[in-house]
Amino acid sequence: MLKNITGNYKIVLGSNSPRRKQFLEELGIEFTIRASNIQENYPQIYQKEEISDYIALSKANSIPIVENEILITCDTIVWNKNVALGKPKDRQEAYKMLKAMCGKEHEVISSVCIKSLNKQTIFNCITKVTFLNISDDALYYYIDNYKPYDKAGAYGIQEWIGLIGIQKIEGSYTNIVGLPTAELLSELIKFINN
Repeated sequence: MLKNITGNYKIVLGSNSPRRKQFLEELGIEFTIRASNIQENYPQIYQKEEISDYIALSKANSIPIVENEILITCDTIVWNKNVALGKPKDRQEAYKMLKAMCGKEHEVISSVCIKSLNKQTIFNCITKVTFLNISDDALYYYIDNYKPYDKAGAYGIQEWIGLIGIQKIEGSYTNIVGLPTAELLSELIKFINN
């Protein structure tokens, strides 16, 4: 449906994320995958979107592209109590992350880099999410059954925990899943036409 918006450009998704892949497919954009395998490190003085901007840009700079290709890279972090929550290393770290968000609001921040050989742009999207107070039993049930070790902040809102644990969302839902699709589409059209 939307492949005409890309004109002569070929879209390259710089990610192995099944959720990002699914979103681009559902948008109707034809693309290939060329993922980065960089370590997602960043200067410790960075905060909030500075972190996700830096990582999205690092991913973009590590993936080679050729003429007539547009590369899309993205990084998502969870920002809670002035701390960036990445992917948990184990069960206990996942529990600590989730427990710290219970009954409180946190932010999910995604940065998206759009890059061709001649230019690049980066934008970010912030969504506020409020968790209910979730019991320890429910937290461990989620961790043990869904193993959210590949997810920033130790949760996927599209999974069971999203059904039982979310009180309120302010902003883009797809951003929480891992790619702010409406914003991406708008920025991609701008990028191609300017």
